[in-house]
Amino acid sequence: MAVRPLPARRSPWASAWDLLEVRWAGLALVLFALGGIAELTGAASPLWWALYLACYVAGGWEPALAGLRALREKTLDVDVLMIVAAIAAAAIGQVRDGGLLIVIFATSGALEAFVTRRTADSVSALLELTPDRATRVHAAGEEVVDVAELEVGDRILVRPGERIGADGVVVEGSSEVDQATITGEPLPVLKSIDSEVYAGTVNGTGSLTVRVGAAAHESVVARIVALVEDASQTKAATQLFIEKVEQRYSVIVVIGTLLIVAIPLIAGAAFQPSLLRAMTFMIVASPCAVVLATMPPLLAAIANAGRHGVLIKSAVALESLRGVEVVVFDKTGTLTHGSPLVVDVVQLADHSADDVLAAAASAEQHSEHPIARAVVAAARARRLTLSAAGEFHATPGRGITARVADRTLRVGSPLLLDELSGAEAVRPSVVDLEEAGHTVVAVIVDDQPVGLIALTDEIRPTSRPTVERLSADGLRSILLTGDHALAARHVGDRVGVAEAYGGLLPAHKAATITALQDEGRRVLLVGDGINDAPAMATADVAVAMGRGGSDLAVETADVILVHDDIAAIPATVELAHRAHRVVKANIIFAACVIVALVTWDFAGHLPLPLGVAGHEGSTVVVGLNGLRLLRRHVWKADAT
Repeated sequence: MAVRPLPARRSPWASAWDLLEVRWAGLALVLFALGGIAELTGAASPLWWALYLACYVAGGWEPALAGLRALREKTLDVDVLMIVAAIAAAAIGQVRDGGLLIVIFATSGALEAFVTRRTADSVSALLELTPDRATRVHAAGEEVVDVAELEVGDRILVRPGERIGADGVVVEGSSEVDQATITGEPLPVLKSIDSEVYAGTVNGTGSLTVRVGAAAHESVVARIVALVEDASQTKAATQLFIEKVEQRYSVIVVIGTLLIVAIPLIAGAAFQPSLLRAMTFMIVASPCAVVLATMPPLLAAIANAGRHGVLIKSAVALESLRGVEVVVFDKTGTLTHGSPLVVDVVQLADHSADDVLAAAASAEQHSEHPIARAVVAAARARRLTLSAAGEFHATPGRGITARVADRTLRVGSPLLLDELSGAEAVRPSVVDLEEAGHTVVAVIVDDQPVGLIALTDEIRPTSRPTVERLSADGLRSILLTGDHALAARHVGDRVGVAEAYGGLLPAHKAATITALQDEGRRVLLVGDGINDAPAMATADVAVAMGRGGSDLAVETADVILVHDDIAAIPATVELAHRAHRVVKANIIFAACVIVALVTWDFAGHLPLPLGVAGHEGSTVVVGLNGLRLLRRHVWKADAT
């Protein structure tokens, strides 16, 4: 298959012309310019009046409709204020000033639409990087198919220079892959057998055969786009508060405008100057920039995080991240890889080590828990025969129960031994294994302990740097796990977590988080399993591991780490703080401009064109300031 080039990057300003708001604003500007030329060159007044009025229609019809819809819903917004002010200016003969208001207001609206489009495009453009076609390999040879037709388990051939068509695992070949579009890594990454690859990333100089691991609509890229689009539909508490205040503030502006007209007239002032000053007040006092101060920065931050493999589900979640004071980690699959290995099997009574391992693997073979997968893998590595299991039942934090060969098998936490009589003799073996830092699994057949299985789990290399970065940022780290206390302490010491608690059931984890919240702390929980879901639902912010996490954990979480990289947590929290600082700066700037312009209008004579330019200019500045958070260097991954 021929190498397909990367799509040409369109200029942001070229793509802006696709927006209707930009086209109407451009037409309004042209009509206003033509009207001004006609007026200055002494053309007949009906001509330039007609051009100005056409400018009103081109730039004002959309906000006028929006304002009417708002009035129909018994609300008052800035669109209504702007249109009324423009019409009033024309009514007193200031048609040029009203036209200028319409042009600048339409231009401001076009820039708002452009900011929103740029935020969405920064993420959805990832979809364009995924090739439409891929080379599927099968027994009969090769065939080129649509990427959408690929199924899990298919094998695709990726030649040098081609883009990978699906998420999957390399089964043949070796090559360096440029995956900067997904992970933000500046250098290509060597991929060989068993390495994970992502749709849309670019293969280097070698050929790869990839086993498809996810359908096109479930790829990392597709999930990023879908979740960021969902997040853009949410509103943070700050935004909701501003919108609520806007309604009351707009009513105050209208009342103030009427008073500014009525009081001078009662005092004997001329009508036209009074109305002009009132219209100027209505324009400069309108809260356009304040309304726009919140969402662009938040959405830009969500988009930026998405580009780096962190899916923030809502603006509410991003805002909540800013207030986090305590970060609670699960152990298995979070601070560790979640792929434990069997390192020892202790047999009891007359059972051999192979008997114990085969029994446990038979019961666990249908479980998705990492420990269960490790036990089954160890049994298969020894070529042990597994028996069919039925009546399978899992108890989070405890273990599983199943019927195997007409016997009841229980496999799980050593806490199960507490429910048996005569299990005291097993305790010394459990303690010895736990003191060595191992996770211990008890195997019980018909209420009789038959053996213990010891497992160990490799700690992620990013765990300690992440904890240290969080500590440097003033955040407190805690480890909560269902594993025994000695294993918790062992891992805590290795990653630098001073507070490590083990032997906790799901309800105990949730209760611990509730206790922290009762102390006034805002808690972020990082987990991956079904047993973490209650604690996730309790925490102020929940973060799930995207690759290894259970469906329930991913569904419950507010934030998903697509690549299971906990090093992204400090960067995400810092991004939330930065977004808040931009929001705060926007609100302060917008409020100061309004106060300054209103003061000028009251204290002296503020020309209408200058008031319009100042008001709408502040709106543009606020929008563009929020857009800054889309820049890649804002993500401080290097600090992790």
